[in-house]
Amino acid sequence: MTARAPRYWLMKSEPNECSIDDALAAPHATVPWTGVRNYQARNFMRDEMQVGDGVLFYHSSCPQPGIAGIARVASTTRPDPTQFDPASPYHDPKSPTHQPRWLLLDVQALRKTRLIGLAELREHPELAGLRVLQRGNRLSITPVKVEEWGVIERLAGK
Repeated sequence: MTARAPRYWLMKSEPNECSIDDALAAPHATVPWTGVRNYQARNFMRDEMQVGDGVLFYHSSCPQPGIAGIARVASTTRPDPTQFDPASPYHDPKSPTHQPRWLLLDVQALRKTRLIGLAELREHPELAGLRVLQRGNRLSITPVKVEEWGVIERLAGK
């Protein structure tokens, strides 16, 4: 069996919940990606993301949103325990424990980059298809094309 080429993803996190600095400071620089409550984003994690895939760590819902770091997928999926915790903002009382609705995977932060904001991303025509730049896109996890990844890596290296 041939190994598939790595895929690339943009994963949004609110920095007051988990920033790139928090992820880098975590044991082994690895954090569980909890709180995903969108079926399409969950399905990306469950069906398409694999250990070793590249991740653009994106800060969202903050004064300066943008790509803040580079990471990688560090585990396969497992049930997200926050769905069962009544004290969690991600609690889902309709998710059965015998067949959990929501999953998480671990993300390992590799390095912090300079912040690459939306305005800068929009300056590059080769990134026009990047889902985070599409009007109305609110998904917390989106695929990134290999060509887009290359452009962003070059920008991050500036």
